[in-house]
Parts: sequence; structure tokens; C-alpha cells
Amino acid sequence: MSKYGLWLIGARGGVATTVIAGLAALSRKLVPNTGLITDHPEFAHCGLPEADQWLIGGHEIRQGQLVDSARSIEADSGSLSLPLIEMIQPEFQQTDQRIRPGVLINADDAIRDLDDYSESLSPREAFERITRDLTAFTEENGLNGLVIANLSSTEAPLEDHPAHESASALQEALDQGDDSAFRSSTIYAMAAAAVGAAYINFTPSTSALVPATRELLEKAGCAYCGSDGKTGETLVKSALAPMFAQRALQVMSWQSYNMLGDRDGEVLAHEENKSSKIASKGELIHEILGEDVHSQVRIDYVPSLGDNKTAWDLIHFKGFLGHRMTMQFTWQGCDAILAAPLVIDLARLMAGAQSRGESGLQKHCGIFFKSPIDSSIHALSAQFDELIEKARIWSSGSTSE
Repeated sequence: MSKYGLWLIGARGGVATTVIAGLAALSRKLVPNTGLITDHPEFAHCGLPEADQWLIGGHEIRQGQLVDSARSIEADSGSLSLPLIEMIQPEFQQTDQRIRPGVLINADDAIRDLDDYSESLSPREAFERITRDLTAFTEENGLNGLVIANLSSTEAPLEDHPAHESASALQEALDQGDDSAFRSSTIYAMAAAAVGAAYINFTPSTSALVPATRELLEKAGCAYCGSDGKTGETLVKSALAPMFAQRALQVMSWQSYNMLGDRDGEVLAHEENKSSKIASKGELIHEILGEDVHSQVRIDYVPSLGDNKTAWDLIHFKGFLGHRMTMQFTWQGCDAILAAPLVIDLARLMAGAQSRGESGLQKHCGIFFKSPIDSSIHALSAQFDELIEKARIWSSGSTSE
């Protein structure tokens, strides 16, 4: 049976811990496949890897053990139960052995403040160490493919740099040790290209898939996709906003207020980091409903909420005879529980692309992201149709473009 590697950046974070727990539980058939898009019948004959075909490793800047992360999740949100944690503790322990020290390059204060991280590496040193770790993981375990998922904290935007425009310029910046051209996510994407791995940018960090890293991935024949997993409020927006457009109702204002705790909320309490997230969460309203809509997104850190985030949206719209009306909704969801199955879905889809020799941007994965790269399609139903069409092509054995 083929074995695939899933390498998680931020391997002991809430989402990564839930991914690891989920794959372990699915492998033992302790839980159903609820929440997995790739469990739709259309994917039944696509030959995507099953839960027991994955071997997980990762990079993490924090100390500790996965079982401790899982117990913290249980105490915070209860989304991982103590009985389940006890049952899959051996899988946590085995995965801990495959987690390597992560790197921070040109990290912003919000991320540095989270942990006592003091190691200082040049971009070249960080790239070489990450590449060695990925190569060793692949070779020592005889993997048939490797998928890397960036699940780390949201980075502050990095100023545009000439090195971001081409692979050769980025390579030159690496050789010169120019920290200003890189964030950690840039280095991880470069390492993915170096080892021929598929790359998923599940974060809104804009430094991961700049034109130069995309060129590197494409030249190496790697599949990639991103950015920023669409898990909660934006998921509802992408389903609801097309209704107003299709029903010819004029939306005048769409106000969104988000509250969350946990490490994600702590990082997003910093204005620079928050700006990456707000840009990602806000773009679909204008894409679907037009630039005239007054649309604002606010994110506040509420520590007591933990991983159970809350969003409240107010939609002010105009109907027949100009009559004004209002719709409001509240979304309350556990972030890691919403995100983890999407990461598993994406890993399966990236492995499916690898096995078929497909490379470059995987546009059919737009449904998973708030800011799908090179796509103006944000309506959930249209994104779902695009994904299902890919499943039909794979199932028929045809070759897609």
C-alpha cells in the first residue's frame, strides 16, 4: 500500500493537533468522515489516499508534546475528548518523534512574543535545515509523495521586494542572506520546491506564495494552492452573498464582527498581523456584490472564547420599491474542528494531483480558501462545481489541463 507524507508547519498548534487526532481516529474507524468534502460519492473512484496511508511529521517552534496540546484543547473547547486522546496517545507519541525544530526568519513581534524562541539562523541556514528534514523524512520512510501544509500563525505582511518577482532573484537574495526578502513561510515554500513536495498555504500569510516561490514550485513540478482556509464566517458569506445577487436585491452594507481567543486571536490582536486576515476575509463581498457595497470586517481578541470563535454579520439591503430591510446572522464554531477536515481534504487532493503528474496551481481547490489564488470565483456553489468537475475527470481517467 502506498504511503504518503503530510508535513505540518506549526505541528503542535490547535489545527495541526486536530488533524493528527482526526487521521488517527479515522484510521482506526473510531469516527465517521463528517466534514470531509472528499468523502462525497464523486471522489469514490479517484484513488485518493485513505487515512491509514498518511505518515505525519512537521516543524514546530514550540517545545512540548502533542498529547499536552490535545489536553489543552480538551480543557479549552472540549473538541478533543479525553477518551479519544487516551486511545490515540500512541499515535501522538509516534508523531512527536517526527517533529523537528521550526525556524523563524524575519518574524514579526506578534509571533516572536508567543514563544521563547532565541535561535538565530540566516535564510540560507534555515532553508538548508528545512530541506534536510524534509528529505530525511521522505527517504527514511519510503514515501510515495509528500504534502506540506502551512498551518502556522498569521504573519504580518512583508513589504514588496524585488526578489519576490522571480526565482533567480529570490535565490540571489537567499545566497546574500537578505532577511528583508523573506518570512518563514517563504523559506518553507522554497524548501517544498527543493524536495518536490506539494504545498498548501492554509494561512493568510502573503509571503508564502509570492511570484518567485510559485515559479520555483512550478519549475519543480509541484502542485500548490492557497490561501487562508475558509472555515467559518467567510464560508457563510460565500454561500449567502450570491443569493442577494441572484435575487436582484441591492446590498448597501455588509458589516462583519469577529471575536476569537486562542493563539490565533492573540496574534491577530496585533494590527499588522490582523491586516493580512482582514484583507483575506473582506474581498469576496466586493467580488460577488460589487465595489459599491459598504463592507467592513472587524476582528477582536476575546481570550475567554478560546478556539470557539463567534462572528456576527449585519446585511442592510434594498428590495422592490426601494424598501430597506436587514438580515443578521451569528456564527459560532470551533476553529480547529472546522479547519482540520479541510486540511485532510487538501492533502488528499494534492496527493491525487501528484500521483497523476499534475503540477502548478490547483485552481479547483478554490472552495477551501478565502483568497483563492488567481481566481475571482468566490461563490461557494460555483467553487463546489469546479471541484466536483475535477473529481469526474479523475474518475474517468481523463487528463485535465
